[in-house]
Amino acid sequence: MARTDERFREAYNHLLDYCAGRQAGNQLPAELALAQQLEVSRTVVRSALERLHAEGLIRWEGRSKILLRLPDETDRLAVQSTQPSEDELERQFLDWILRFDVPPGTALNVTDLSRKFGVQAYGLQEFLASLSRFGLVRRRPRGGWELVGFTRDFAIELSDFRTMLELNAVSHLVALPATHGIWKQLEDLKSAHIKLAEDIDERYHDFSLLDERFHTAIGSVVKNRFVAEFQKVITLVFHYHYQWDKKDERDRNRAAIDEHLKIIEALNAREEQAALAAARDHLKTSKQTLLSSMRSHALL
Repeated sequence: MARTDERFREAYNHLLDYCAGRQAGNQLPAELALAQQLEVSRTVVRSALERLHAEGLIRWEGRSKILLRLPDETDRLAVQSTQPSEDELERQFLDWILRFDVPPGTALNVTDLSRKFGVQAYGLQEFLASLSRFGLVRRRPRGGWELVGFTRDFAIELSDFRTMLELNAVSHLVALPATHGIWKQLEDLKSAHIKLAEDIDERYHDFSLLDERFHTAIGSVVKNRFVAEFQKVITLVFHYHYQWDKKDERDRNRAAIDEHLKIIEALNAREEQAALAAARDHLKTSKQTLLSSMRSHALL
């Protein structure tokens, strides 16, 4: 596909996204305003408008451009796919939020963000709608989206919710048969923790990824679609907090290794109450570390 044709197709799809946010009977702006909105030339805009007219989406007479119907997915033009997958988009967007690049309350420009993350505006709209259930973004009263952001209250609520999920997972795990794959995962994780503890002075930065592996493994034993969705956000938040606060990082990570090993030991012994107590202590420490990390990051 030639780049000029690809550019037209992208602009046309962006114009469809623009129309999707209007109502049938609305008047579309002047060509110059649309060109500025889509960041393309007026020639490209005219070509896109001509196609909208030919497809019966608008009635174009002189300067009048009346939207006759809202577009649907069948109206869109195929574009060479260089877009991120849904999981990649989610990770990129959450990375952007969790690095505090923008303050809470910031209006989200869908056109700008679709270019930033390399995704069609239509797809980003759907993504924001799905992400709103986590409370990180919300619809504005007069349309559009607003970043709620990663606040202290959000961190506390997420930590408390994580505790509920993980304690439930621990109870599930201890009841699993010896043939279940989780026991081999725990053995591998135990070895990885012991090895990292031996090399802690040189490799303490590696704990973040090991922590992610550990908690993902624990949570994986609960087959629940709602848990799986929230686990993505939880995993990313607690992955990043190890990168925010560098104070006493080596000692904190060493202590967390011991806490993980204590949980693994109790799980292997099938001692549910001991495993729950160890997990509860670890999650309490993790919550305190997260809040401390946020304060440290805010001072940077």
